[in-house]
Amino acid sequence: RHHGIIWNNTNTAAALSSRSHTTSSWPLKTHVRDSSSQSSSRSEITINTDDANTESQHNKNRKMSKLEDDGLTLSHFITKSAAASSQSSSIHITQTKAGSESDENYSNAYSSIPVAAELGDEFDEAFLEQDLMVTDAMSSSNKNETSSASNALDRLGHQMMVNGDGSSNEEEESFHTLKFHLKTYGCQMNANDTDIIRSILLNNHIQQNATLDDTPNSLERKSDIIPLKFIETDDEIQADILLTNTCAIRENAENKVWQRLRELRSHDRKFPLSLLEGNTSNELTKMTKEQRKKLQKRNNNKKKRIIGVLGCMAERLKEDMFKDGTADVVVGPDAYRDLPRLISVLTAPSVMPANNTTTPTIPTERAVNVQLSLDETYASITPVRSNPDDVSAFVSIMRGCNNMCSYCVVPFTRGRERSREMESVVEETKRLLEEEGIKEVILLGQNVNSYHDVAKGEKKRRTKTMGGDGDDSTYQTSNDGFSNMFRLRHGDGYRFADLLEAVSSLSPELRVRFTSPHPKDYPPSLLSLMAERPNICNHLHMPAQSGSSTVLERMRRGYSREAYLELIDDVRQAIPDVAISSDFITGFCGETEEEHLETLSCMEQVQFDQAFMFAYSMRGKTHAHRTMEDDVPADVKQRRLNEIIDCFRRNCQLRNEEVDVGKLRLVLVEGEAKRSTAENRQWSGRTDQNKRVVFASGAFLVEEEVNPFLSHLSSSKLFDKNERVEQLLMPNSNEAGFLPTRVELSRGDYAVVQITEARGHTLKGQALWRSSIVGFEHHLMNMHGWKESPGGLIVQEVLTQ
Repeated sequence: RHHGIIWNNTNTAAALSSRSHTTSSWPLKTHVRDSSSQSSSRSEITINTDDANTESQHNKNRKMSKLEDDGLTLSHFITKSAAASSQSSSIHITQTKAGSESDENYSNAYSSIPVAAELGDEFDEAFLEQDLMVTDAMSSSNKNETSSASNALDRLGHQMMVNGDGSSNEEEESFHTLKFHLKTYGCQMNANDTDIIRSILLNNHIQQNATLDDTPNSLERKSDIIPLKFIETDDEIQADILLTNTCAIRENAENKVWQRLRELRSHDRKFPLSLLEGNTSNELTKMTKEQRKKLQKRNNNKKKRIIGVLGCMAERLKEDMFKDGTADVVVGPDAYRDLPRLISVLTAPSVMPANNTTTPTIPTERAVNVQLSLDETYASITPVRSNPDDVSAFVSIMRGCNNMCSYCVVPFTRGRERSREMESVVEETKRLLEEEGIKEVILLGQNVNSYHDVAKGEKKRRTKTMGGDGDDSTYQTSNDGFSNMFRLRHGDGYRFADLLEAVSSLSPELRVRFTSPHPKDYPPSLLSLMAERPNICNHLHMPAQSGSSTVLERMRRGYSREAYLELIDDVRQAIPDVAISSDFITGFCGETEEEHLETLSCMEQVQFDQAFMFAYSMRGKTHAHRTMEDDVPADVKQRRLNEIIDCFRRNCQLRNEEVDVGKLRLVLVEGEAKRSTAENRQWSGRTDQNKRVVFASGAFLVEEEVNPFLSHLSSSKLFDKNERVEQLLMPNSNEAGFLPTRVELSRGDYAVVQITEARGHTLKGQALWRSSIVGFEHHLMNMHGWKESPGGLIVQEVLTQ
């Protein structure tokens, strides 16, 4: 884990671990597979570290057995060294501890000079710890050809082909351009990670130039190294690199990824890159199979696309992702910074040093980095959103999870909890607000409300977030019925309520949401803050997972049914207009019919506004996988899942009709509805409670004129209580002495909408006027202060129905 090396043979690991710690030079052998034939003949590369004080010749020549094709893996740390290329033919292994690189000194410099590692106690300890990291570069050679380690080093030191005469390209031609395509599966964190990956790739050439400028003899190195430049494309046929950001939370999610990988490999065979020369994607898709084969034979270019697997599934399965040749590069959630370098390793077969056109290099077939970090938060990277026009933006505030629920694989794919500094989160949100004009920010984390920015220097938590006793060492759960398995959440520093207060203070017109939380981390101070701030949305995600205390205990959730229901009561008392969503798993290990019925009764009692429901899927490495049996039959799981889905839908409809239909809701306009047409244009947006609302476009009133107009109507005329609000605001004449201004709505506007219909998760309504968060709150306050005149009472009753 510490040194970026994994041994896939236990005998090898034991042999290395048993060596004396004074050993500083040890020859290792790894086999290079001939990918062009089925022959078992192998050529060998000896990889050793230099040291003046070597051991006996017996130890120097000691071979590590059975490394096979996936043996010693070095791609993460092998770079070209001027000293190595001119004075030595050995490859140096740079000692790099997990999580030790800061944002300032971390770089993808291919030309940095590594220092040979002295392998001490930490190296042996790496084999005793969980295999959190794998870094791999699998190689192949042309048939019956042998390449030396120095040739491999030369290949890795050159990123792109220079001109045939050895001269460098002009400045505008100094980058080799590769097109990449990104597809994302899974949660909001994956979507945000995709924005981070996009930023890393799109800015790679800038980073490389900066690195080279800071390197000694930079002019010489610039002529020797040509960085990669990445361009994103939506066309998979045109892409050189096909990347898939994956989810591993359930088996079904992984099956979708495997299916996509098989389709991508088939797609690469059907439309190879060689066919793109002089042909558009549309032209290729119209060709017959015979025409494509003829064209490919004429071009005689066997270059393949790079297929990459990123994210949680990559972390969980590691090198198993290479099964059946479906993937070329595998990168875990904490190793995205290394992606450009790994891609450059895979493109290296097409690169030949300018002064060496005869000696072949070793083509690299696959590369992997799934190192988990204790401090990586990507705080220094500015995400590049796929659609900059979106009115909402994600901001990641923490990564990882320490809860260790028995069914959950997240701690093993995302690592331990670590939080960004509060100042960093606030600055990113401020930039999005001022530079990109967002109207809503969604704070993200695997356990978002467990956020803890550990104190530095004089930084202290505010008293209001400490439960009133001012004790900085006290960590407070939602109520006494919740326990905390992880014991290191105490201590000084900013908590989630502090961060939420700071972000919501940036602008009263910025909506703030957050996901995904844990029910244990809703202390009273957080609920009070949400009730006080109009721009903190009245929506809480509170994953119950089960309504049975015995199942919750097996799940290691840290609370009982009674504690959860008590929290629901506290939330609805503190925030009366709150919407609550949840997650449910049915068919968990040992779940009985009685326990299933308890979950149904919990759903009936709470009446959730939204729910995500799934049948249990056993995940490797989890506590349940090690200690329990997945003993609920698949058909029983499916039947129970259908029952909880039916229960939710029934209660959701009843609740929407009770709490939403007839009410005025402030809706953030996100864009046109999916079914909008030129003849029937419709807008779509979300309420404060995170419910989608569809309404017709048109010309609407403005809030500056609505409140005085309503006040005038309420004191001057008696209205029928059955009249809709739109009739009050849109009279046929200027009987009230006032003709309002009308405006068109656009994306990013807030609109006051009267809900007229509820259909499942979607509400329909009539937009009344363009508003703002502050203006709508002012309207609600005025509504409660109207005189008890006949007109005022009728208008107030209509508005609050």
